[in-house]
Amino acid sequence: MQSAHSETRFVICISNKDYPASLEVRKIYQVVPDANAAKHRMIRVIDESNEDYLYPSSYFVPIELPQAAESVFSLAN
Repeated sequence: MQSAHSETRFVICISNKDYPASLEVRKIYQVVPDANAAKHRMIRVIDESNEDYLYPSSYFVPIELPQAAESVFSLAN
């Protein structure tokens, strides 16, 4: 079983309704762990501004990246 707080998580955006300037559909975003946000069906991601913001979790689908890809995406910030 994976430990969510010990690993970097990534999601793919499947909707940017109400946030077209901040989110791109089909783009991979890095998740910032936020237990309080999860209780409200929200997810904190690093968006197009390179800052972390809350969005509805229904706008994203979690993905698992291969190790080599994950390290590149983690360095992108």
